[in-house]
Amino acid sequence: MKRFQRTTASVVSVFALSAALGAASPAAAEERSYILTTAGTGGTFYPVGVALATLAKMQLQAAHGIDISAISSAGSGENVGLMRDDQAQFGIYLAIFGQWAREGSGILESEGPQENLRSIALLWPSVKHILVTSDRAETGTVDDLREFDGRFSIGARNSGTEHSARFYLGNFGINVDEDMDTVYQGFAPSVESMINGNIHGMIVNSGFGVGSVTQAKAQMGDGVTLLSFTEDQAAAFDGGLNMYFPITIPAETYPNQPEPVDTIAQPNFLSVNADVPEEDVYLFTKAIYENLGFLCNVHIATCDMSLDNALAGLPLPLHAGAARYFEEAGLEIPENLQPVD
Repeated sequence: MKRFQRTTASVVSVFALSAALGAASPAAAEERSYILTTAGTGGTFYPVGVALATLAKMQLQAAHGIDISAISSAGSGENVGLMRDDQAQFGIYLAIFGQWAREGSGILESEGPQENLRSIALLWPSVKHILVTSDRAETGTVDDLREFDGRFSIGARNSGTEHSARFYLGNFGINVDEDMDTVYQGFAPSVESMINGNIHGMIVNSGFGVGSVTQAKAQMGDGVTLLSFTEDQAAAFDGGLNMYFPITIPAETYPNQPEPVDTIAQPNFLSVNADVPEEDVYLFTKAIYENLGFLCNVHIATCDMSLDNALAGLPLPLHAGAARYFEEAGLEIPENLQPVD
């Protein structure tokens, strides 16, 4: 994947840019309202979800009667339940949750396969930012998490950050319940707690340029360290799943970050319930890929989106509406992503 080169824009800029999307057509006869569930406001899921929903309103509401609203949530774990109960029809997920949903494995083992979920497209890589106070960064790598001396936030309860942390830290030989003084806080509260000295480490799963890491590095400077990964450490975290891949946070991505940081990432993807009409998903997918410039101007995480990588790493079959758009755009749908009834 290409390195991100641009700075993050405020969610407020969504509305400033929306006029550039073109004039609306006459109102459609029947409106369909959908909910897109994201995550906490301190990460990337929420602002990207707001951008996608705003794009839908501007392109699809008047012309086709499709209205999508973004809501915050605890993240991927809660999103599974919200979509299963039809309290949301679209959602942004960490890829590992799609894998668990498809198989009925991991934290979804007791729930069984989530047969309602389908993929629309890859959005951006979820880059692992592991921050610790610099007095606890002896090696500067994730080995510093072994026998960690301090309070460590693994994300809000039932969030994608929490559950994925349990998975990959477990692969690394760390039991978060027994080996760490664990705190459950979202990104923004975790940063505030770290700045105030109440915790000493935290995890942020997000795209490059995430505001919570920017705040931590800006206010704490050399007092906080982004931990890096060696090749062997990255392989250990993945646990043989072949979902996490090495990625480098370029130098100067964050304040007081003069050197690049080698870390790992997994895909984030946009999902939809299977019973959303094919035409609505087709039109939404089409609107997304015909307005990538708008999305990139809103948030840096979407700047790497393209038709070339739209299907990369998707863990669930495509919705028929998304598959229809991609086939029209000239993409070949892999066997494992073919729509299912």
